[in-house]
Amino acid sequence: MPTLDEIKKRKLEELMQLQQEKMQQQSHEHAQIQQQIEQMESIAKQFMTKDALARYGNLKTAHQEKALQLLIILFQAIQKGQVQGKIDDSTLKKVLEQLTPKKKEIKIKRV
Repeated sequence: MPTLDEIKKRKLEELMQLQQEKMQQQSHEHAQIQQQIEQMESIAKQFMTKDALARYGNLKTAHQEKALQLLIILFQAIQKGQVQGKIDDSTLKKVLEQLTPKKKEIKIKRV
């Protein structure tokens, strides 16, 4: 009959193995997502002008989440056939303006 310490040790080993499997699965999922992003990026970059690529690169460096949103929007537009020709810098600015919520202007009146 196993002792209490042996049971605890076996249970701890099982938990550690489950945790390790979970970490491996998360790592694999993260790698898949990263690969999908890279594929979308390579396709979208083919449709961008030099200036638009520079703006996207700067955005990606400064605001990764916003760059990812922009990438998804552009990729979906490309897939739907809505993009004719190249995406220039001004078009990229317009899409970014739509992503950015309007700031409410506060006016202070002195009495």
